[in-house]
Amino acid sequence: MAILINETTRIIVQGFTGKIGSFHAQDMINYGSNVVGGVTPGKGGQTHLGLPVFNTVKEAVQQAGAEASIIFVPPAFAADSIMEAADAGIKYCVAITDGIPTQDMMTVKNFLRRFPIEERMILTGPNCAGTISPGRAMLGIMPGHIYMQGNVGIVGRSGTLGYEAADQMKRLGIGISTSVGIGGDPINGSSHRDILEKFEQDPETKVVLMIGEIGGPQEVEAGLFAQAHMSKPVIAYIAGLTAPEGRRMGHAGAIISAIISSAGESAAEKVALLREMGVTICPTPAAMGTTVAEVLAKLK
Repeated sequence: MAILINETTRIIVQGFTGKIGSFHAQDMINYGSNVVGGVTPGKGGQTHLGLPVFNTVKEAVQQAGAEASIIFVPPAFAADSIMEAADAGIKYCVAITDGIPTQDMMTVKNFLRRFPIEERMILTGPNCAGTISPGRAMLGIMPGHIYMQGNVGIVGRSGTLGYEAADQMKRLGIGISTSVGIGGDPINGSSHRDILEKFEQDPETKVVLMIGEIGGPQEVEAGLFAQAHMSKPVIAYIAGLTAPEGRRMGHAGAIISAIISSAGESAAEKVALLREMGVTICPTPAAMGTTVAEVLAKLK
């Protein structure tokens, strides 16, 4: 099963012919993803990496049956590219681009709400590593070789911590159903809670690892959802336990105000609240793999 993408998902790359888009498109093709073409306005009709180039996403949907898209478009134009994908009927979009203005993402979120829920494009990112269903498909920039196919779902704001978790689990012989990067920006397409809901519905996923950090209420909201609606164990690692208030971290969303801080925004608060909700807490990043192994062992 897996969630969001599998080996049949027909993928296009927006920003296909650019340096970064070309590099990662080739990497996804080498992994075995079903990439069917890409979009670069003004270059429609050409061939790139042995695949067709389209002027618009709508052409890619109509002519190549595109279902999923990945955005390698500069920040100033990325929001328009995301909305173009939604308008063309793309079902799932990953926005890799970092530095999209917050106001632009507010426009994107409002645009997506125009569609009925059943027709609304799912968006993850921006500023994320993408999504991978190991052994099936990769829609992102992660090193595919560190992911082993299995039954643990991963959702995280940090791409590198997601890589670390995957590598630790592989070394322990533990595989992953799907790993989803939701991005570290204050406004993103999908939340931890949104992805937990999809993992709960996936019969292949047995345990979920949630990788969070300081700033924002998403992890606590996900914990409340897990407490009320999930039958599967949820494990959480929250980065930033030693960060002082007011310190801005690597992600735009990871900031705690020294003056105004809503409940549950600091790492310590999140850990305490999640523990009360029945979420298993991973104490350090070095223990993500072993914590998952311990929880899996209890299910047998």
